Amino acid sequence: MKPSMLAKLDQLADRLAELNDLLTQQDITSDMDNYRKLTREHAELGPLVALYGAFKSAEADIASAQEMVADPEMKDLAQDEISAAKNRITQIEADLQTMLLPKDPNDERNIFLEIRAGTGGDESALFAGDLLRMYSRYAERNRWQVEMVSESASDLGGYREVIVRVIGAGAYSRLKFESGGHRVQRVPATETQGRIHTSACTVAIMPEVDEVSDVDINPADLRIDTYRASGAGGQHINKTDSAVRITHLPTGIVVECQDDRSQHKNKAQALKVLAARIKDAQVREQQSKEAATRKSLIGSGDRSERIRTYNFPQGRMTDHRINLTLYKLDFIMDGDLNDLTGALAAEHQAELLAALGDEG
Repeated sequence: MKPSMLAKLDQLADRLAELNDLLTQQDITSDMDNYRKLTREHAELGPLVALYGAFKSAEADIASAQEMVADPEMKDLAQDEISAAKNRITQIEADLQTMLLPKDPNDERNIFLEIRAGTGGDESALFAGDLLRMYSRYAERNRWQVEMVSESASDLGGYREVIVRVIGAGAYSRLKFESGGHRVQRVPATETQGRIHTSACTVAIMPEVDEVSDVDINPADLRIDTYRASGAGGQHINKTDSAVRITHLPTGIVVECQDDRSQHKNKAQALKVLAARIKDAQVREQQSKEAATRKSLIGSGDRSERIRTYNFPQGRMTDHRINLTLYKLDFIMDGDLNDLTGALAAEHQAELLAALGDEG
């Protein structure tokens, strides 16, 4: 193991000992926020330091076995012990490297899922509806909630743009690599000659911020308009100016929300989406700077990049970032995304491990 990694592990072991001392102090629970913070850190460090203890124990086993190698009667036993301990160390080192990878602080957050129709007209809007159903079914499989925030329906069905809030533990960690261009190849229902058309949608996955106040938004930079909601919702929703449109003047970001009958609730929801979009733009700017020095296959922050193709005639889905092709398109469109999300997460972890190796 590299000296830099050993030094880091020693520091973490010292920190765990320090936390043990802090958590045994009698007045620690007087500040519950700090107490929860310390117990959370203790819970994260415990398994890592325990694994590091197993690593040092295996090293000690090798050292003691090597002392027995000189004894002819103990040589074979000693060599077996050395071999077994070395195998343990190899596995432990790999596990420690994985556990030391930087954690995304947003992984456990709820998300805003935004789907926009792109090239392809009505067919693109229909595909946006299909993608929303796909993600909604995936959310159901994970027992997450899906709340409509804003929708702009197209004339033939589907959506020109739709935003939903997905509420559930780990939602961002599982779906964060879905941002980008999604292309579909199929014969539209309106096509009389059986020709395959290609259209596209863009998907954006944005972690929900804890509080709108966490993002620096100057009220003077906002233009807030109210208007009468359109579409389904009964008589009441169409008779009052309950829909809200917020424009963030410095960035030009526009957010609309009309799903609730209450103007107050629509404004609060729109502000949450706006905060998430501003935060997302900041993160993507940072990612693009990092990508300039080390190109990442996934999570590059480039929304214009085509990440995936759904080919209906051939029943296949291809993710172009990791060259993964799955011939189970019907299942995928019904929300069976585990093979895909798992492969993307594994590739991202491999990238992080490679970067850790380069730094070492």
